[in-house]
Amino acid sequence: MSSPAIIGWSHGKFGRSESPLPQMMADVARDAIAEAGLEPADIDVIHVGVFNNGLSRQGFEAALPGTVFPELARTPAHRHENACATGSAAIFAAHDSIAAGRHKTALVIGAERMTHASGHDVNEVLLSASFREEEEHFKSFAGVFGEIARQYFDRYGDHSETLAKIAAKNHANGSHNPLAHMQKDLGFEFCNTVSEKNPYVAEPLRRTDCSMVSDGAVALVLAAEDVAASASQAVTWRGMGNANDVLPLSQRDPLEMAGARAAMEQALTAAGIGIDDLDFLETHDCFTIAELLEYEAFGLAAPGQGHTLLDDGATEVGGRLPVNPSGGLKAKGHPIGATGVSMHALAAAQLTGRSPGIQIETPELAGVFNMGGAAVSNFASVLERVR
Repeated sequence: MSSPAIIGWSHGKFGRSESPLPQMMADVARDAIAEAGLEPADIDVIHVGVFNNGLSRQGFEAALPGTVFPELARTPAHRHENACATGSAAIFAAHDSIAAGRHKTALVIGAERMTHASGHDVNEVLLSASFREEEEHFKSFAGVFGEIARQYFDRYGDHSETLAKIAAKNHANGSHNPLAHMQKDLGFEFCNTVSEKNPYVAEPLRRTDCSMVSDGAVALVLAAEDVAASASQAVTWRGMGNANDVLPLSQRDPLEMAGARAAMEQALTAAGIGIDDLDFLETHDCFTIAELLEYEAFGLAAPGQGHTLLDDGATEVGGRLPVNPSGGLKAKGHPIGATGVSMHALAAAQLTGRSPGIQIETPELAGVFNMGGAAVSNFASVLERVR
């Protein structure tokens, strides 16, 4: 079995784009293929992650790269959708096709164009990642996580300040990332204060507790060992994990994040390490309460004690385990299909000493966690640099 490696990547700037989706995809695909030292004709298979679900009238996104690159028009291409874990679903599929020996090279593109849609339409699309039969009354996906935060506060006390510390940390990190949607250090006081500029979105979540609606595209090139051997850089998987959980919140304890815990445990076990052996972690902070719950699900803190990591600076750059040095979804932005690909690309950039923003000092192992829905579809990676 081959051990696939990431040998090239390209990350567009997240934010508001006037480019149509095919062009956004083409720009990053072209640069990722070139960085890998390959030509479009060298790509054996394409895996595209686009959520869409009504954000665009154009479906069949797997065929879009072939409209821009004639050399890719007859290359097998597949489109993946797994809510906010769409990008990781595409990456894992590409990884598995190479590991199985079916392909030598794979192009993965994660993309989404969201800002052109109305707030109402975006809200309706995102709410579909919940179990609408029971959760429609929350009125938005922020409402779903607002309910999760309310349950957390009911069980462990008011942790509004903890959530504000997570937001402030990620915005401080994102202020150094030129690819981030928001490059502004908002500070703890602003994030912790309800105001006209920071109102409640879904109490107790404020605007600064919620990731932004963004456009963006990212591409990776994966290759088999013999192809990767001649690449100028290579980042491989030390461990992987993938687990689901029940969709309706009523059928599980959403504060437990059992699927997220299972995926991370799988990845760490396969890597032969513990969570504290990672040098940094890019994790899914679609809402600040999600990052807090992930701390606890991954074993960094006991249930209800995630706040201690913020209190002692453990998850800041320079702390015990820096979390989201890129700025995370909170500052970087969250174009749904692009998010998982972005997390893997920026982790690879960190490991090779080429981070566009804050650079962790000599990292060896990176953790990546990307989830779809309220920790329903969960993907975890432990990445390490080959060269």
